[in-house]
Amino acid sequence: MNFGNVLVIGSPGVGKSTLIKAVLGSDIRETYEGKRHVLSVYESLSVPFRVIDAGDVGGSFWAHRAATTAVKRWSRDNALDGRSDNDINVIWFCVEGKSRKLIRQQMTDLARATDVWRHVPIIVVITKSYAELERDVNVELVRQACARRRRLRESLCAVIPVVATTYQLSETTFVAPEGVPQLIAATNDAMPEGVRAAGEDIAAFSLKRRRAVARSIVAASVAAGVTVGAVPIPISDALILTPIETGEVNALATLYGINKDSTSKKLLSTILEVGTVSTAAKAAISALKAVPGINVAASVLNAAIAGSIVAAMGEGTMRVFERIYLGEKTLDDTEWVKRTLESRLSKELIAQGTKLLGKVGTGSAGTSGKEQRRAIVGLLTSAITSSKDAGASSAKGDA
Repeated sequence: MNFGNVLVIGSPGVGKSTLIKAVLGSDIRETYEGKRHVLSVYESLSVPFRVIDAGDVGGSFWAHRAATTAVKRWSRDNALDGRSDNDINVIWFCVEGKSRKLIRQQMTDLARATDVWRHVPIIVVITKSYAELERDVNVELVRQACARRRRLRESLCAVIPVVATTYQLSETTFVAPEGVPQLIAATNDAMPEGVRAAGEDIAAFSLKRRRAVARSIVAASVAAGVTVGAVPIPISDALILTPIETGEVNALATLYGINKDSTSKKLLSTILEVGTVSTAAKAAISALKAVPGINVAASVLNAAIAGSIVAAMGEGTMRVFERIYLGEKTLDDTEWVKRTLESRLSKELIAQGTKLLGKVGTGSAGTSGKEQRRAIVGLLTSAITSSKDAGASSAKGDA
């Protein structure tokens, strides 16, 4: 593969390593490590470009000089090995979304640190953008700071707020990953034509990353559902899971670009109704509560049922949104959505839930309720992450 090169710079603690792992995915591999300066080069089959981590570049002249020297040394080593793909094509400059007061100073640092690459396109990545209401403000602050400097004004091509991994606010609330697919697309667009991935290729890369992020959203939602389900209140229906399922569905909708217009709101309402007050949801709960031979405490049983419902809803919603994202279905196909989710909440959910309860019951001797709940989360998360291609598999069977 002919890789383009992305140089990542930023101050210590800004989250560069987390960002790189989130973008490149699980098949990330390090292909070069600097000797005198901390510089690492990473590649992955999941994205069409190479990422160069120049280490922590603070505001000092010596930090900038060390990073620049290390990158030049890497480029020279590539040339000595007979490789021509040794130019820096795009720069990611990472600023922390929680440090608004430092944004102007960080833009000054950016201008100094990238002076040697004057004509290279720059994407400013606002990391740790946990507060949704602050994202637009931070983007505007970055643009204003760049507008004051000709070098940055001419090279800036995008400002993208990113949440690289799930950020847990409490046991039942979290901030979902966001911005990674957009960063991949913007980076590819900024690449020279000779190394830019074709449209269909970048769409496939982006879809693969969306699936990985979607599974992490569902996994976080499952953990929250298990916690809520473990409270000493019998689960007679799925209404107590409504806030968690609402957050799960909304996060997945954002990930797959489902806009919040009147048509999409109707679709989201349909999905949530199926998961909370539908006959399928109630029947699934009754079926799981009646599974014979399960020796677990009532709170653990409730936790397992709650986690199973949230997992089923999440996986079913992933299937729905991916079909819409790929253009195979439309936002108006609410009857198809009902059938897809009701199927997920009946046979598949009951089968998975029964298997889960059997495993938890078998290993319940001598374990506390908390340990059992942790086991439930682990088993459900494992099932979610082992689902390699939920969207593609659904395309064959639920037309």
